[in-house]
Amino acid sequence: MGFEVLAKGNNAMRLLEGLGVAMRISLISVVISIVLGVILGVLVELKRPFIMAFFRVYLEIVRIMPQMVLLFIVYFGTTKALGLNLSAEAASIIVFSFWGAAEMADLVRGALGGIPVIQYESAASLGLTRIQTYRYVIVPQIVRRMIPLSINLITRMIKTTSLVMMIGIVEVLKVGQQIIEANRKSSPNAAFGIFATVFLLYFLACWPISQLAKYLEKKWEN
Repeated sequence: MGFEVLAKGNNAMRLLEGLGVAMRISLISVVISIVLGVILGVLVELKRPFIMAFFRVYLEIVRIMPQMVLLFIVYFGTTKALGLNLSAEAASIIVFSFWGAAEMADLVRGALGGIPVIQYESAASLGLTRIQTYRYVIVPQIVRRMIPLSINLITRMIKTTSLVMMIGIVEVLKVGQQIIEANRKSSPNAAFGIFATVFLLYFLACWPISQLAKYLEKKWEN
């Protein structure tokens, strides 16, 4: 079945290290996405024409442009056009943060629309400025609502990190391909065993995160 290649050398450990690379890129990108997404979502809710126009263009770019194309543009295009020495991992974090921030901002905008007007009025009656109202009253509620959704974003990013192999990052899928190529003659069925293991690793990484998001969502609904 091809599972025997996992026992050769340090193949199993290499797959785990590759998964660690994917997890690191995902977690860093999600943290940046949450911070930028909350800020941008609040700014959009201020209804300034320039900000609204910028956000519409930004959101359309993210929705239309495939992540792989963005990776190529940032990693290959930026380095040549601007002469930057950008690592593949840094380029990946930039692209995933760019994508994640747009998604989070859209979620924040939707959540802000669900905040009752009376909360804004109550904050104003207490003498809070608009900035103070968002800082002390609105944003804490938004963050609480966004945590389950942001956790789900982590699972999506973990799965999407398989694209980073296209710019040379040795993550779990790339490691799997290397192991298959190295054992093509001695283990013709290595592909099945390796990809089944990669599937299991992704499942073990994403399923607990998904369950945590469901738990928090149910807990905070009550």
